[in-house]
Amino acid sequence: MLARTLAVIAGALLSPLAPHAAAQKFDPGSVYICPDHETSGMDCYLEAVVHLYTMCRQVKSIEIIEFGLPAAQEGVNGAKSESCVEKQKINIVRPYQAALREATPWSEAVNQLRDLQKYWLDSMIDLRARAGEARNDYEVRVFKVYDDLKPRIEAVRVALTTAADGGANVKPEPKAKPAKAKAAAAAAKAN
Repeated sequence: MLARTLAVIAGALLSPLAPHAAAQKFDPGSVYICPDHETSGMDCYLEAVVHLYTMCRQVKSIEIIEFGLPAAQEGVNGAKSESCVEKQKINIVRPYQAALREATPWSEAVNQLRDLQKYWLDSMIDLRARAGEARNDYEVRVFKVYDDLKPRIEAVRVALTTAADGGANVKPEPKAKPAKAKAAAAAAKAN
């Protein structure tokens, strides 16, 4: 009895030192990717899709102010926004992969994440002004992306919440190996 009590106390004292607690914190690679949600890959990714889109939209807006809408794409005038899009496509990779890892047990959440990522990539590429597009039409189009991102982000959150609550599509735990099961049964009989 005393040995068991000492073992429980020793385990309780040593458990805060376990390295797994520190290993679960997500590192986005830069504070500029998801400044408000760095603790989990999912939260970071869901913030980053809006944040990184905004960054490139603002760069494109500066080019439009500087050169005008039709000339913003001519020659090297659009180089800054094109560079921004390429950079953010790289920056989103780590949060996206972390979000996919966190959602892996739930196929609906993974599908929603893939849909969101595809929409985000298409929106980033579509920041370019279209030929003959009026400035007002351009602004309506690029700001509409925010309205489209909200339900997609919410769909990911709902898929995660309902999957976690209902246990739908949860991977089954692996069965115990026969040797371990026999040893466990023998130990139970001995007690």
